[in-house]
Amino acid sequence: MSNLKNYLFTSESVSEGHPDKVSDRISDMVVDSYISKDLYSRVACETLTTTNKVVLAGEVRGPKINKDELIHKVRNCIKDIGYDQEGFTWKEATKIECHLHSQSQDIAIGVDSSGNKDEGAGDQGIMFGFACNETDVLMPAPIHYSHKILRLMAQDRKSGKLKNIEPDSKSQVTFEYIDGKPSKVKSVVISSQHTPEVNQGQVRDLLRHYLFDAIPNNFLEGFDENEFYVNPTGNFVIGGPDGDCGLTGRKIIVDTYGGAAPHGGGAFSGKDPTKVDRSAAYAARYIAKNIVGSKIADRCLIQLAYAIGVSKPLSIYVDLFDNDKDKNEFVVNKIRENFDLSPRGIREMLNLNRPIYEKTSSYGHFGRTPEKNGSFSWEKTNKTDIFSK
Repeated sequence: MSNLKNYLFTSESVSEGHPDKVSDRISDMVVDSYISKDLYSRVACETLTTTNKVVLAGEVRGPKINKDELIHKVRNCIKDIGYDQEGFTWKEATKIECHLHSQSQDIAIGVDSSGNKDEGAGDQGIMFGFACNETDVLMPAPIHYSHKILRLMAQDRKSGKLKNIEPDSKSQVTFEYIDGKPSKVKSVVISSQHTPEVNQGQVRDLLRHYLFDAIPNNFLEGFDENEFYVNPTGNFVIGGPDGDCGLTGRKIIVDTYGGAAPHGGGAFSGKDPTKVDRSAAYAARYIAKNIVGSKIADRCLIQLAYAIGVSKPLSIYVDLFDNDKDKNEFVVNKIRENFDLSPRGIREMLNLNRPIYEKTSSYGHFGRTPEKNGSFSWEKTNKTDIFSK
């Protein structure tokens, strides 16, 4: 984030009905389907969604799963999101193709453990983790509240409380920062697909209260509602995959920190936890969150770097944003002493070999609540004492 003290910063979120998020959901469903049958399955699944068509492609290694079973689960994903429209529906009018095939042996050789060789990273790459004390979940305020607006809308839409609003929605929140801290909301954008029965003014009335329900009052003092924009282009009846083609992995900034921290480039969805694009980003967030949770820093950025087939990270970079070199060195040493950042070590530390990924596909992978089934284990702050000593 900026080194300036006073500035405006904006982040966006997209709903589970956004075309790219529909694709992410389906890809993560495939990951969970394989892991639920074999905890050590390998999956790299990409999904394309467009007008009444879904295409799955990628590589898998694990149990045999009938294509019809996966296609049935794809329809269940679409139904749960809420699509039953002329241009995209969970019913038979939407054609679903499955082109998953066996994983490359060249990749398998590099990743698998054998003899004295530990399991290697599934690819080269850099992964980032970030945490800050702007919110109680240690996430940047703009992305946190952008997600919250859409989560509340989705809950009410699915329960029937919010009518005439369809699944495809986006939000965007701009904060004014004073002395490096979020001070107040300057503008909010909500764009949402709707039925033909409601006009622009009615859509605004339907969505207005989600702004105030999602964002704390102290950030909204003096908020100018002329800076509240709803469907700025006007009509938004045609949406979802019928209005715009969706692909897995195109909302990586929405998935992480809303642009407040770097992203390594690799997407998360559709990848099993041997892929460090996913697992190492989770580990970096876990460590960063525990560092900030220990209160030795207000913000923490971590970078990890890997090479395909090599188990240990090539580098560990930490920035605590306070120019305290001794503290920075202390933190790096504590990370090396207490966290096994090999692919196997990360999976065991965070218990990632579980079918827990479908629910990560919308409203962000970070800032979520850890659950009893192991979901969002990387959000726990159970290692703060390592850094507060």
